[in-house]
Amino acid sequence: MDWVTCAHSAACTGIASLPSGLCLAHLSPDQLSETLAQLSPGRLIDLRGTTVTSDLLSRVLEATGARPGRARLDRARFTGDVRLPGVTFAGDVSLDGARFDRLASFFGARFEGNVSLAGARFARELSFHGVTVRGHVSLDRAVMARDALFSQAVFGHGLSCERARFDGYATFDGAHLGDGAAFRGARFGRTLSFRKVSGHAGFEAAHFAADAYLSATGRLSAARARADGLLDVAVARCGVDLRGTEVAGATTLRLTDSHADLEGAVLRGPATVSGRGMSTLTSLRQVEAADLALRGLDLSACRFAGLAHPSGVRVKDCRFAITPRGVRVSLRWPMLRWFSRRSALADEHGMGGTAADPAVTPDRLAALYAGLRPSDRATSADFAFAAMEMRRRAGHRWWLSVSWLLWGYGMRLGRAAAWFALLTALAAAAALWTSTGHGTAMPR
Repeated sequence: MDWVTCAHSAACTGIASLPSGLCLAHLSPDQLSETLAQLSPGRLIDLRGTTVTSDLLSRVLEATGARPGRARLDRARFTGDVRLPGVTFAGDVSLDGARFDRLASFFGARFEGNVSLAGARFARELSFHGVTVRGHVSLDRAVMARDALFSQAVFGHGLSCERARFDGYATFDGAHLGDGAAFRGARFGRTLSFRKVSGHAGFEAAHFAADAYLSATGRLSAARARADGLLDVAVARCGVDLRGTEVAGATTLRLTDSHADLEGAVLRGPATVSGRGMSTLTSLRQVEAADLALRGLDLSACRFAGLAHPSGVRVKDCRFAITPRGVRVSLRWPMLRWFSRRSALADEHGMGGTAADPAVTPDRLAALYAGLRPSDRATSADFAFAAMEMRRRAGHRWWLSVSWLLWGYGMRLGRAAAWFALLTALAAAAALWTSTGHGTAMPR
């Protein structure tokens, strides 16, 4: 402690007031009245380490006209209910390490500066519902043993809850996060409701022990997070980072004009990723999902390499990359190659280049094409063709090259018709040439 403690006893950590050398909790009634008379609106409140009862708190606030200035309440202990309706803190408020034995309700309060509750412990409910803070709020390493309510709160310069513990129900519905919120390493023991929240939010390495409902209008990250229940994410016009996320229950991801990255995610329950507008999925690399549905997404740049269960992926109304159309001549067999447009995975486009992914091989791409299940027939046929094409490139069977050249693995009948027309034309030309040659050799 960086303050002179109360002279009442060695156990008291309250800051000593002058000239008595005692904290406000141990002053006599006359001494307390004299000390409080020195307070006025906008003045500093210093109750560090002090045990604050409901009566003492109300008398301090009354002395400052419910408008204190800077408030230093580090390691203070509040033994009664804390209710601050109509109180405006004109300066920064520091409650680091404070303890709240009963209800802590900041509803109706206004903070003109920053608020720090780092390491604070709340034995009962905490309410920041509808509170407006013009500065930054810190709840790093705080412990909330009961419900924590932050709905409709406004955080002008953001919120930090890194390594905080929410043992009860937690809600942030309708909150405005200003510069964003950080929940890195936080733990949520019961349901988390984080809906209709505006601003950026990061839940990196967080642990959701129950169901979690997340939404944001800014960038949302839950990379390396773990969810023991269901995970429901809905975002609009932003990006979602779910790389390395592990979900035991059902996963629902709804995108509106947004993009998401699921690389390395482990989705043990049924999972659905749906999109509206220009919504894209950028990566499914190394994803483990036995039951994954993709709907209404742009997958033209999505990487699938390392997808553990391609047969468990159902694709509906999604857009894939398109291969180029044209003719190419090379020294490899076959020397003349022609290509038609078809739907393809983005991994195929990057295969064989100087910056090619070593994990992308024709064999693995063949397994992906054969396992994925697009709902429309055209894409399904393109993937069946691509699976045969990858097997041919892998060089497993020579007859695949012949099959590709003659009739496109039985799926390009136009190619077989072209060969038939060519052979027919050659046979007719040969017959014509032969008949013409015999006619000129006969005597007159």
